[in-house]
Amino acid sequence: MAPPNPVNPILTVVNKRGLVNILELKDGKLCVKGVPVLSEVPNNVSFSSFSSICHSAEAPPPILQRVQTSSFKGGFLGFSQEEPSDRLTNSLGKFSDRNFLSIFRFKTWWSTMWVGKNGADIQMETQWILLDVPEIGSYALILPLIEGSFRSALHPGTNGHITICAESGSTRVTTSSFNAIAYVHVSDNPYNLMKEAFTALRVHLNTFRLLEEKVVPPIINKFGWCTWDAFYLTVDPLGVWHGVKDFKEGGVSPRFIIIDDGWQSINLDGENPNEDAKNLVLGGTQMTARLYQFEECEKFRKYKSGSFLSPNTPSFDVKKPKMLIAKAIEIEHLEKDRDKALQIGNLSDVSQFEAELKRLKQELDGIFGGEGNGGNCSSCSCKGDGSYYGLKAFTEDLRKEFKGLDDVYVWHALCGAWGGVRPYSTQFDSKVIPVKVSPGLDGTMTDLAVVKIVEGGIGLVRPDQAIDFYDAMHSYLAKSGIAGVKVDVIHTLEYVSEEYGGRVELAKAYYDGLTKSLSKNFNGTGLISSMQQCNDFFFLGTKQISFGRVGDDFWFQDPNGDPMGVYWLQGVHMIHCAYNSMWMGQIIHPDWDMFQSDHLCAKFHAGSRAICGGPVYVSDSVGGHDFDLIKKLVYPDGTIPKCQHFALPSRDCLFKNPLFDKKTILKIWNLNKFGGVVGAFNCQGAGWDPKEQRIRGYSECYKPISGSVHITDIEWDQSIDTIRMGDAEEFAVYLDQSGELCLLTPESHAMEITIQPSTFELLTFVPIKQLGSTTKFAPIGLTDMFNSGGTLLELEYKDENRVEIKVKGGGSFLAYSNESPKKCCLNGGEVGFEWLPEDGRLTLIVPWVEEAGGVSDVSFVF
Repeated sequence: MAPPNPVNPILTVVNKRGLVNILELKDGKLCVKGVPVLSEVPNNVSFSSFSSICHSAEAPPPILQRVQTSSFKGGFLGFSQEEPSDRLTNSLGKFSDRNFLSIFRFKTWWSTMWVGKNGADIQMETQWILLDVPEIGSYALILPLIEGSFRSALHPGTNGHITICAESGSTRVTTSSFNAIAYVHVSDNPYNLMKEAFTALRVHLNTFRLLEEKVVPPIINKFGWCTWDAFYLTVDPLGVWHGVKDFKEGGVSPRFIIIDDGWQSINLDGENPNEDAKNLVLGGTQMTARLYQFEECEKFRKYKSGSFLSPNTPSFDVKKPKMLIAKAIEIEHLEKDRDKALQIGNLSDVSQFEAELKRLKQELDGIFGGEGNGGNCSSCSCKGDGSYYGLKAFTEDLRKEFKGLDDVYVWHALCGAWGGVRPYSTQFDSKVIPVKVSPGLDGTMTDLAVVKIVEGGIGLVRPDQAIDFYDAMHSYLAKSGIAGVKVDVIHTLEYVSEEYGGRVELAKAYYDGLTKSLSKNFNGTGLISSMQQCNDFFFLGTKQISFGRVGDDFWFQDPNGDPMGVYWLQGVHMIHCAYNSMWMGQIIHPDWDMFQSDHLCAKFHAGSRAICGGPVYVSDSVGGHDFDLIKKLVYPDGTIPKCQHFALPSRDCLFKNPLFDKKTILKIWNLNKFGGVVGAFNCQGAGWDPKEQRIRGYSECYKPISGSVHITDIEWDQSIDTIRMGDAEEFAVYLDQSGELCLLTPESHAMEITIQPSTFELLTFVPIKQLGSTTKFAPIGLTDMFNSGGTLLELEYKDENRVEIKVKGGGSFLAYSNESPKKCCLNGGEVGFEWLPEDGRLTLIVPWVEEAGGVSDVSFVF
């Protein structure tokens, strides 16, 4: 992505075209071109045009020009009350019998979609709501905002009303009125609507930048591996080494790795403040622990340079992580049973549980083999024999041994560790702050992470030290060969903002420190944002951050014990990612997260990752890989045939429920360089339950679903490079899973398809080109890859009878041709091919040419 344009320091934002605003608040109704979208709007609610509120801004001239052009489509809602408060709620009006799509927080950190027909259907902590206005062929978006020191969200009201809740997060910060606490924007195209609305807010707030203004990290074009599901907290250098070695030997070397949680120096309150917590395994056990030094923990600290370089690599027991995880899960389940016995006062059972827990923990220690995490190696410096120790030595050796490995990232929480920084342990002033959860989060799903953080509080470094805090952490990592960080647990600041001017002001301080450190230490791009899916982060924390998660974690099974969760959780994950990308994709490049290639639904995940438009990475255990599947996603050099855009749900899915309405297939579209692609996924079988306030299985919906796919499902106009493709008179369509090749025109009936549960179909659409008077041709790409269209790098039609193509990868090349070519050349030499007149299928085998970076030249003469 190109670097940002020069910024005009001050430019006035006005409606230069003199167009009348199409939104109007009159007689208690908010209308779009005269059509009411909200009624019974209270008298204390105000509406102001965009240009009346936003007078000047710092932004690149092209962005300002776009905002000026569309300013008549938007405006701000405000309200006033008599009494000031740190938390104000106010109705914005009501609507009924109008389809809506919304995004709400189902956990503190994670958001997902919800649909309905009236204001009473929306969920707590709604981040935005998109209303269908078919009377005028338009859509209206209502976006709660940040104003001053207050952040807002939409909540359900009574009698169909929607309410806006504005809160500061501190009883010391109060107000009674707002001028622009929500933004409303209208467009006849839902995808343009998101672009226009967030561009307008970028100019209005001037606290974040759009994705188009920023540079994305190079990992988005590559294949990677994350250690989390492979090891959880037991990750160590030997396991990481053998993990990368596995992939290399399997023929798909990762270009980046993420050493997830488990590498830091953390301990629990009451433990030796200078030693690591011992024998932690599962996520949850570390959530009350705090960071006590910025250097790596002892198991990484003691690594000596050259220790694993061939032929010295020690063996690794691939069963050990699984044994540790299984034993830890056994302990976790028994602890839950003990806690239930405590709740009902059954003390005899409690004593039995305690005895059994003691035995299981001894068995866990035995599996660890007496490995202590504390030790006497306190430095990562160069020793007298010239050897290096620690993270720096390890990353250097990784790059020596595995030549294709470009980037090593590591994990950390926004506040350092889950429990923050231990007081008096570092050069910074940290204080354990008790956690206060906002009432708005009462409607979200019970979350172990929240329970643990409430239990332990957060060791918060003073916000005025945030710049130095992040620089201290990140400069050490950068010197140790770390290219970037995955910053997790981002939405904890709202819990601890009472003493620090509220959630907005505290967030500004921390995000400013994070932004400055990212620019200084990680090339301005080396950061993956995670557990961040709340509007605070996007409005305040993304001036530099350009990449982040759009779904919750990949769960290989249901942590609450539903045996069908191994299937239905995967569809839920895809829904999160697809719909969140509509808004998050305006600001950060969407990351669909990792998955495990040997999971029961691995192929289901792989199909979505192939066309998501972001990186492909897995969290396989050592020795637990499906390399055949991975090779349908990844080239031998660790790069991927990535789409040109990011995947989004199709228009006919926007107001449907592809999770448990028993009838809707999730369709996501994306763009390739010379065509488009639609993914059709059967995600039915689970979703949000408003009464139980959790995501659960809906087994009655887990069944085959039928639907249709059409050329118009692809939004060709969302990229300048593909607008003309949408005007083609005829398309070749290739179905990846069935292998079918067919022709469609824009006037054709939609293709009817039936998708089995937890399966999918990928449909590649390529415009057909007329050569001369009779020949029709369209290249599909390499069908060995899920995203076959992504393998096409260059396409040129010459002299009315010649086609020249550059294709990356090896395998079976497919094109449509209504006539057999006279000649085919591959990398300069004439080769044989196969042409089937029945369906125009033209194929040949293309090799992986290592010295050419896997790129081959293919030409056809007719």
